[in-house]
Amino acid sequence: MSLNVSPDLLAVAERGEVSDAEFVDCVRTSLPYAWEVVSSVMAGLARDGGDFADHEVPPPSEDERGQLLRALASDAIRGGLERHFGAKLAFQNCHRVAAFRFGAVGGDRYQAFVSPRGQLLNQSPELRNC
Repeated sequence: MSLNVSPDLLAVAERGEVSDAEFVDCVRTSLPYAWEVVSSVMAGLARDGGDFADHEVPPPSEDERGQLLRALASDAIRGGLERHFGAKLAFQNCHRVAAFRFGAVGGDRYQAFVSPRGQLLNQSPELRNC
């Protein structure tokens, strides 16, 4: 799953730096399922007012799973999303996405989520091949 880069955006990139707004818009239109998941977890963070929100619903298809993996496995995409939404993203398995306020990074809940123990505790037989 790749980004759908318009000829205009490619020309901008060839001339120099691309703005976060241009890049994030490309991500939004190229990876709509990933955008929806990240938007919802970020909205949950804002709505609940806490330091943490997460999304645990498996993607409906392999296409959507691929979008989520692409978005969260890429440093550039994840970083662009984090700057756009103003929070840190964390990822487990093939679908569990969490958002943490930047001030909570390094805290107990964040450390528990990104730890090897947290990864192991979030495993189940039905998720082994995701």
